[in-house]
Amino acid sequence: MERRRLGNGLEVSALGLGCMSVSGAYGPRLSQVACNALLRGAVERGVTFFDTAEIYGPFVGEEMVGAALAPVRDQVTIATKFGFRTGGTVEPGKPIQGFDSRPDHIREVCEASLDRLGVECIDLFYQHRVDPDVPIEDVAGTVGDLIREGKVRHFGMSEASADLIRRAHAVHPVAAVQSEYSLWTRDVEDAVLPTLRELGIGFVPYSPLGRGFLTGGVKPGELGGDDWRSSMPRFRGEAGAHNFRLVEALQALAVRKGVTAGQLALAWVFHQGKDIVPIPGTRKLERLEENVAAAEIVLADADLQAIEGAVPSAEVQGGRYA
Repeated sequence: MERRRLGNGLEVSALGLGCMSVSGAYGPRLSQVACNALLRGAVERGVTFFDTAEIYGPFVGEEMVGAALAPVRDQVTIATKFGFRTGGTVEPGKPIQGFDSRPDHIREVCEASLDRLGVECIDLFYQHRVDPDVPIEDVAGTVGDLIREGKVRHFGMSEASADLIRRAHAVHPVAAVQSEYSLWTRDVEDAVLPTLRELGIGFVPYSPLGRGFLTGGVKPGELGGDDWRSSMPRFRGEAGAHNFRLVEALQALAVRKGVTAGQLALAWVFHQGKDIVPIPGTRKLERLEENVAAAEIVLADADLQAIEGAVPSAEVQGGRYA
């Protein structure tokens, strides 16, 4: 697989794997055996960039990813995240209760993540969400200290504004910024992406397939109660029905191209720049193979215009979150 360069010398596979779904969120948690097969199957197919977080599970997500990748640790790049506060003791099932990027807490999370992942160094350590009560300079400085101590290799941010990215980058180089980005979520194009390119920071889109909606396989009203997408306005009621008509237009284009709607949507993301590394999540190896194949699709300017015409971002209805 093609390799792509993010920022600060970090080079990864052009396609990554988001690992939120292995520990739940989009249905039941995978068994460790199934997780092992999925992640090692990804490595065999050239995907070597894996994304998890302490709150996936919570906490068990890192354990599952770490165990799955232990035999191939020297071949992969593992990213995880800090920045939330959970109630009570640190254990699975405790609810998220706000943000926490205090320097002492960042260090606590780092040590716990190292232990759960079973690694000596975290390759990419993101601030999962901005903490309005902690100056971003303190966050960047703390992660910079962890890098100098050999516990972290690269600093990342997630869902941050252009101004905060600039301020953090002035304290310690930011290697990557992660935000939602797809045909139906394009707000980062206004200020964030231009800032990243000015500063030489890579961009890592999560949910590049619209949490599966852009594949056409997720139909409004068919999500189970254990699937958190059922609470999202874009998937529900009239908004969900309207948005699905846009997906049907994308499906028609995909048929003419000889690919799936998901592959066309993902190929569109790949074509937005060589500094972009999408991390679609999946629970199935066949879907992973489909995503890998999307990295090889070549789109002409006319194709890109047709895709954007089928799913105009201004016509998408409903918010990203409840």
